[in-house]
Formats: sequence, C-alpha cells, structure tokens
Amino acid sequence: MTAEEFRLLRDHVYSHCGILVREDMKFVMERRLWPRLEALGLRDFSGYHRYLRYDAQRRVELEAAVEALTTHETYFFREPNQLKAFTDEILPVLQQRNASSRRLRIWSAGCSTGEEAYTIAMLLQQSRRFENWDVEVYGTDISRRVLATARRAEYGPSALRATPPEHVSRFFVPLGGNKVKVRDDVRAWVSFGQLNLLDAEACQLVAQMDVVFCRNVMIYFDLPARRRVLQVFHERLVPGGYLMLGHSENLLNLGADFELVHLRGDLAYRKPEPPPRGLR
Repeated sequence: MTAEEFRLLRDHVYSHCGILVREDMKFVMERRLWPRLEALGLRDFSGYHRYLRYDAQRRVELEAAVEALTTHETYFFREPNQLKAFTDEILPVLQQRNASSRRLRIWSAGCSTGEEAYTIAMLLQQSRRFENWDVEVYGTDISRRVLATARRAEYGPSALRATPPEHVSRFFVPLGGNKVKVRDDVRAWVSFGQLNLLDAEACQLVAQMDVVFCRNVMIYFDLPARRRVLQVFHERLVPGGYLMLGHSENLLNLGADFELVHLRGDLAYRKPEPPPRGLR
C-alpha cells in the first residue's frame, strides 16, 4: 500500500463513518484489507479504492471494509461496577419517572454481537421493576455481520467469561458443544438494527431514549466525529436521560451539553432537564 493509497482509503472510510485510521496504522489497514482485495480479485489498493467509490456493490463492500478495520471484542456483564450503578441507582429513578407511561427505552449503540443489549435486558428482568411495562432495548451497529450474530443469540464460553453461574442458569439455555442461547423471554425485550452513528438522517428515526449505552465505541472516532455522535445522543435522549460511556472515555474538551452525575458506585452523564417553568 502506497502512502497515497493509504490516504485515499483512510479519507474514504472516515467520510463514511467517522472512523479515523491513524498514520501509524497503515500496516494494520493493509493487513486487514488485503483479504478483501483477494476476495474481489483486485491486484492493488488503488483498484480497491476505485471499487469502493464507483462499483455497484460499493456500499456493501464499504461495510465489509469497516468491519475488517474494527474489532468487536465484547462479552456479557462487562464493566460490572457500572452495571451495578445502573441497576441500583438509575433504574429506581427511571421506574419512578416513567411510572405513568410504564414505558422504558434503552439504546445499546455500537452493540456489536449483542452481549451488551442482552445484558441490559437481563438486568431489567432481574430487577423486577418493569414487569408488564412496555420495554425495549434497541441494539444498533454499523456491521450487518455482527448484527446477524446478535439476532442468532448463540454464544460460547468467551462471551460468558464474566457472567455469574447463576445468571447462566437463569438467562440461557444450553445448546451443546459448550454453546448456549439467550432465553426467548430475554430476546423478546431486545431488537437490533443496522445504523451508522454519523448518519444524522437515519439516527432521527431512533425513538426517544431513557438511557444510551455507548461503551468503547467512540475510541474509533476523531474529535469532530465524537462531537457529531454526542449531538445525536443528546437529541435522542429524553430530558434527564442518561448516557453511559466506557470507563476509559469521557466528555472532556468535547463541549457536550451533558452534566456529570456522581453515582455511589460510578459516574454517568445526563441530559439536563429544563428548569421549572417559573424559573425560565
């Protein structure tokens, strides 16, 4: 891959989805995209760039390229301190706030193969606070391949490495061969859809959410792309709604209109509620 080929491919991927491949990752890009050239019968990366720009199958191939450049490492019950704070401190607030509507919407943005979305649904069921409510956990990802895995809901030991044994017994059914499947009653609370977080028009179709989980996703974005994604989350959250980021992520220097919430067990961000009418 020449320097010019790297620049063209890097810029094309960035304009599509905001993922920025750093200069020092040229070798990684070359290694991960080379199998795509082989699959398409192309001889060099210049030809691959032309394919991505002009071929009739360019959108499908662009998704394949993004998929090759990103990792989808995740597992059930990841970051337990945050999940405990969500269960013990945020869910009681949501139960009280939404008591009249008995409706709850949670978005797992960048859900990868579905473990986070299902974990959220399991925590909701375990809390027993939302029985007979209208509940939906909506998982989205840019990759159709990982979403197919999420919808299948079948997982191996690696995905369960942080799952307490009692949760395995309660929320999964064995399939044999060390594989399990998420129980149907949990799956009924979860839906999945393909979504590019930088596609503002498509994101407008997402319902108003009470909570957005977006953990270890924005590490792939540069500063302008992070700001655009945070604006999407701000628009899709109800006033007082919560934004849950990964532990290595924060909103410093992003100018985002969220307030930091100090929970007993963790930190979260919240979309401010408008002041009472008399104080405006």
